[in-house]
Amino acid sequence: MKIFSFNKDTGKHVTKFNSNFVMSQIVQTQKPAHIGCMHLMEGGIIGYHQAVVPQLLLVVNGEGIVLGKDQVPFPIKAGEAVYWEKDEYHETTTKTGLTAIVIESEELHPASFKLKEINNIGTSS
Repeated sequence: MKIFSFNKDTGKHVTKFNSNFVMSQIVQTQKPAHIGCMHLMEGGIIGYHQAVVPQLLLVVNGEGIVLGKDQVPFPIKAGEAVYWEKDEYHETTTKTGLTAIVIESEELHPASFKLKEINNIGTSS
């Protein structure tokens, strides 16, 4: 399991086309990717299971706890992302609620992320 940041501080200021915003790039893939939005209410859980493909969970609102194969709880909050390798067991829980974007793809590898790594928790990559 690896933890990344995609908050405003990791982005770049964009002014092209008379724009004024900060873009935090996430990842670029050449192969198909499944992208979804998960809404966990108070007390919500994504149960302990094995990742079918590499997975990146980007928390956009709220906070929670994530586990990887070592089953050590790690807090995660809005602006942070967690990566799980293919076949890695994992779980996400929240007491207060959490909204996250999930990206799943065979091509998803930390080297391709345009994110700032903030913690590496028991991952071999």
